[in-house]
Amino acid sequence: MQNKFVPYIALAIGISALSLSAMFVRWAEAPGPITGFYRLLISTIFLSPIFIRQQKQLEPIKNKYLIFPLFAGIFTAFDFAFWNSSLKFTTAANATLLGNTSPLWVALFALFFLREKLRGVFWLGLILALAGAALVMGSDFLKHPTLGLGDLMASTAAIFYASYQLTTQHGRKHIDPLRYTWLVGVSATLGMFVMNLVLGNSFSGYPPQTWIIFFLTAIVSQMIGYLAITYALGHLPASIVSPTLIGQPILTTILAIPMLGEIPNTTQWIGGAVALAGIYIVNQSHMQTKEEIPNA
Repeated sequence: MQNKFVPYIALAIGISALSLSAMFVRWAEAPGPITGFYRLLISTIFLSPIFIRQQKQLEPIKNKYLIFPLFAGIFTAFDFAFWNSSLKFTTAANATLLGNTSPLWVALFALFFLREKLRGVFWLGLILALAGAALVMGSDFLKHPTLGLGDLMASTAAIFYASYQLTTQHGRKHIDPLRYTWLVGVSATLGMFVMNLVLGNSFSGYPPQTWIIFFLTAIVSQMIGYLAITYALGHLPASIVSPTLIGQPILTTILAIPMLGEIPNTTQWIGGAVALAGIYIVNQSHMQTKEEIPNA
């Protein structure tokens, strides 16, 4: 009986860990891309012993399949760069909500490029998600002098996150999860290193508390968060895990009230609720479509 609950506990831990990501970026006295770089670098270093052990125990990875984690890492680097930077211009709730609209982009890619036939309810979900996001973003356009720059950054991050998911969907057919995760981490770390060089961000000179945040976001958000959800995905159907992940923006919004002092206005609460409902419908519709297509 206890074993049945372990995956659900892991899922709850994973969502909680990821919900703290926005807090860590806000607390770090460093540019967003730098926080993302150290999050990836530290977690990849910590996972290296596991990768080495897997390399010795499992069959070698064919070179032709390395293209998948390579591109997945590049997409992750852009995702982190845009999303972390967005938190300097918008609220944690907005950034997390808009950064989790990736199911919309995944489904639209499947529609236009993979020629999947989507259910009618998908379009209802898409309209709700876009309408909700418009309400959330509209509040920032009216309220902030940056004209919603942070919201646009978070939305762009969602496109790269969707690209990561689509690439990983194919890459995981040929590479086990732990080695795939490590290879993505290496590629993403290198990608973020180059980005920070181009942006002129300093890799050193930060106060001690910021270095503590770098380690916390690497261990909590990256390692605990992703590994817990990966474990849950191995023991629970995606039909349970995927919709539950929508709880991340909700938890982030709640945590941001006492931890960051960010209280959403009425329009943002309504827009967020509508957007989450739309994302849920889109996600469920797309998953049901995939189940009807052989080898989807």
